Amino acid sequence: MKVVILAGGLGTRLSEETEVRPKPMVEIGGRPILWHIMKIYASHGFNEFILALGYKGEFIKNFFINYHQLHSNLTVCMRDGRVDVHDGEAEDWVVHLVDTGFQTETGGRIKRLGSLIGNERFMLTYGDGVSNVDVRRLIDFHQQQGRLATVTAVRPPARFGGMVLANNHVVEFKEKPQIGEGWINGGFFVLEPQVLNYISGDSTDWERESVEMLVADNQLAAYQHQGFWQCMDTLRDVRYLQGLWQSDEAPWKVWNS
Repeated sequence: MKVVILAGGLGTRLSEETEVRPKPMVEIGGRPILWHIMKIYASHGFNEFILALGYKGEFIKNFFINYHQLHSNLTVCMRDGRVDVHDGEAEDWVVHLVDTGFQTETGGRIKRLGSLIGNERFMLTYGDGVSNVDVRRLIDFHQQQGRLATVTAVRPPARFGGMVLANNHVVEFKEKPQIGEGWINGGFFVLEPQVLNYISGDSTDWERESVEMLVADNQLAAYQHQGFWQCMDTLRDVRYLQGLWQSDEAPWKVWNS
């Protein structure tokens, strides 16, 4: 099953980082968050990716083109420019890098990938969110529901700490609890190829148009994930994820080092 990752947006709320590189290339622990997302899927056995590129897509292309050499030892023959790569780190991935347009909306980016998706079930997520979701259980759930689409529903992380009060006294102080109120779209979709029929063209917004039409047709199931999920919308989010990684407490690291 192929994994589609939306990696073409402007990332305007993270302009401190995205002025010079696309949002999926912002690093956590010295690796782009895009790499972390792909490692999550690969840990469950899904190794073929389709990346929908747009804004500064050349940065993502260069990362994968040079990945093997940059993470290996090299011997360079100066006379003829030959480069021998050895003792390196290699991911067993197949990565399709597709330019889906600079201003194309999210639904339009998916539609443009139709020839690569083919007539097969596929997965879809955003290039800025990590989670410890059990992808295999998610797929099993999707099969059981018998609908065209399944979204992973997550609890939004609380933005502020909380206090429990009694008789004008603070009896408990919760510093930025992970679990917020309600459920939100956490990405990590499982989709049947027929969802492409819910996308008219480049101007279609996946969340505001296609997903709403799927809901209207009773074709969207929700897999409720109670575990860790975190998007990377702001510099504050970057620092939070970086802190988890540096303290060796990153819940989304479901793969072996």
